[in-house]
Amino acid sequence: MSASNRSRSQFGIGSQARGEGPQARCAHPLNPIDLITLPEAAELLGVEITKVHQLIKDGQLVATADAAGRRALPRIFVSKGTVLKALPSVITLLRDARFSDAEIVDWLLRADDSLPGTPAQALAENRGTEVKRRAQVAGY
Repeated sequence: MSASNRSRSQFGIGSQARGEGPQARCAHPLNPIDLITLPEAAELLGVEITKVHQLIKDGQLVATADAAGRRALPRIFVSKGTVLKALPSVITLLRDARFSDAEIVDWLLRADDSLPGTPAQALAENRGTEVKRRAQVAGY
């Protein structure tokens, strides 16, 4: 097992990467109000749903599945009417470390005592440099 797989397994993520499920699931226990559907995200951003699909395809946003199996994303990613400032960079760094979309969402929402709070909260507070540093080493 590689170091990156050990660290992901240690935190209980990576079931999709290991082929344990056909659909990506967020391993982080979210309240239903924390995840929003893509049409709700489009409304918050003030764009058409096709633009949200394009943002996901381009790596500007990352989605997972909600309890009903619909594609959804955490509200914090778009809560102020725009995509969090450094979110696309963090998504790229974690994808380079071979994280699945569900693992990326889980990583962003998992509490980190060294930040403090979650990486997503740190991004919302304009502390992207700290989060990017952690994302760079997350796969190693």
